[in-house]
Amino acid sequence: MQCRTTLKRLPKRGTYDRAAIHRILDEALVCHVGFAGADGAPVVIPTAYGRDGDTLLLHGSAAGRMLQTVGGGVDVCVTVTLIDGLVLARSAFHHSINYRSVVIFGRARVVESVDGKRQALRAITEHIVPGRWPHVREPYEKELKGTLVLALSLDEASVKTRSGPPLDDEEDYALAVWAGELPLRVVPQAPVDDTRLVAGVEAPPYVRAYRRPRANG
Repeated sequence: MQCRTTLKRLPKRGTYDRAAIHRILDEALVCHVGFAGADGAPVVIPTAYGRDGDTLLLHGSAAGRMLQTVGGGVDVCVTVTLIDGLVLARSAFHHSINYRSVVIFGRARVVESVDGKRQALRAITEHIVPGRWPHVREPYEKELKGTLVLALSLDEASVKTRSGPPLDDEEDYALAVWAGELPLRVVPQAPVDDTRLVAGVEAPPYVRAYRRPRANG
């Protein structure tokens, strides 16, 4: 186990189980990529991603600063967080948030081959909208050449979570203050047609019934 992933604070909330890492990554939509920029200053960029086995996939314009820098072999820290609820305690001090998170350390490699890029873009597309890839035009070779794809191993990754009710000081349980959890969920709304749709084209079932997979049921 790499020391960078070892949880120091509240280690009982953590796990290094690979299946737990996969479940959280598969439910979330956005990760934050942290790295030192060209001038040494810290930079954190939110971006979409995908997963292929034990590899996290990032993509974007080949001219983008983040991908160019990260693809140059610098150390990165990638985080993903899912918010499950607000935890309202009887005391201000013990308010909290129920969450599930993944932290990944490592150095990304550039995916060079055209086939590798195409596979990565398919994984990212299917991560965001399962079932979408077979119904869209695949990228032209020119588009693939203008796209930079990075692959980051999940070898150095950990999970940290909080769940359950507030944990108040024993004497505070007698206070006449409402306490509990306010659950939060990502709920899709009805799809909105593009104004330039070809006549007769309707939203497919995978759009109308869109749901994110739930990592905890």
